[in-house]
Amino acid sequence: MIAPAQAFKTLLDFNASDGTNPQAALVQATDGHLYGTTLFGGANGYGDVFRITPGGALTVLYSFCSQPRCADGNGSTAGLVQAHNGNFYGTTWSGGAGNEGTVFSITSTGVLTTLYSFCGRTHCLDGEVPMAGLAVGSDENLLYGTTYQGGINGPGTVFKVNLQGVMTTLYNFCTQTNCADGASPFAGLVLGPDGNFYGTTYMGGAYSNGTVFKITPQGALTTLYSFCAQTGCADGAAPYAGLALGTDDNFYGTTRFGGAYHGGTVFKITPRGDLTTLYGFCAQTACADGYEPLAGLAQGTDGNFYGTTSDGGANVHYGTLFKITSRGDLTTLHNFDQTDGSSPAGGLYQDTNGTLYGTTCCGGTSNDGTVFGLAVGLAPFVRTAPASGSVGSSVTILGTNLTGATSVDFNGVAADFTVLSSSQISTTVPAGATSGKVQVTTPAGTLLSNVTFQVLPESRFLP
Repeated sequence: MIAPAQAFKTLLDFNASDGTNPQAALVQATDGHLYGTTLFGGANGYGDVFRITPGGALTVLYSFCSQPRCADGNGSTAGLVQAHNGNFYGTTWSGGAGNEGTVFSITSTGVLTTLYSFCGRTHCLDGEVPMAGLAVGSDENLLYGTTYQGGINGPGTVFKVNLQGVMTTLYNFCTQTNCADGASPFAGLVLGPDGNFYGTTYMGGAYSNGTVFKITPQGALTTLYSFCAQTGCADGAAPYAGLALGTDDNFYGTTRFGGAYHGGTVFKITPRGDLTTLYGFCAQTACADGYEPLAGLAQGTDGNFYGTTSDGGANVHYGTLFKITSRGDLTTLHNFDQTDGSSPAGGLYQDTNGTLYGTTCCGGTSNDGTVFGLAVGLAPFVRTAPASGSVGSSVTILGTNLTGATSVDFNGVAADFTVLSSSQISTTVPAGATSGKVQVTTPAGTLLSNVTFQVLPESRFLP
């Protein structure tokens, strides 16, 4: 199915000076702006960190390889995450003291600190080449991630690192015979409602075509599903992207290859590992529905999932934007045509103004990639950080046009709050609060949180 024309807008055409070839999704920060990374370009040619307003005004915050021998890192294929201290955290896939990638922090003003350089141990036993971004743990002081290579067995690791840069390897992939536990994760982790992390590996597993796994914060890994379990890999193969946690507490993702038409898939998987293939790409003539999705999915406030394909579409080889329901009904929203971008690899992010934003790695005026926005009629909302907490814990509410807010409540229970800016409110979980939506009343109307805020028992945070 092809949707009526959507409100698609190219916000920025990258060029060599301000970065090229962005590979990752954007993230909205507490200041209301969007932040991201590029793989190449910038002042030194090795990528940068940038900020962009929803209107398209770009600021380059830092250009990698500013230090001798790229000790500060070299190029990033990963997005950023903002921690409770206001700083952003990310990875570079190369560079650093060991020349195999870094973990870094950067302030909103562009002050970068290299927290850890991979391959700091003999034979890169600590991992190397982190391709994915980081996930904030439930205690907010630990970051969790993956490396594509390195570790004791060679094909990657899962690690945790604190905000000061102390790194611990949690798991080495290919520990089991024939790498039945998975190998070479391109993607990062997502925190589940049970406090465990969930992710994918690109290779390995029982059929050597990738896996979905669960790992505890202590490093106990369970393989939930091995792809290509069905004849002809009808269930998909080679998941390049990570998972999205749905509001139904199931996980949703994509595979690059496989499926009924061999163009990749969209799938749903339960926390127990029950997988359902929702859609197989290349189902339409000449793959007009797209194929080879490299990016994961983003669930919108309407409950549908939004994503991209890196190839195919009505314009043959430039990729698409699509919407898919939790039942698997797919609608093509936009066909890239090279002039407005091509080959999106970073996925979409829904801003609290309701608009979906993303990047393309190529195409645009200079063929160096773009930043775009897609308005599909979704209303503004608020996002909480973190998305769970016990009574009395601090919560930041992120939104749009919050100035003049008159009330904040957690599932109907009023909370004390302070409006810090038009995009940020500071509050605490009130006594008597139960799990449910957070509501903010502003002069322009009432805004609800995009997901349920989980009120946790106080014992969750005790030693």
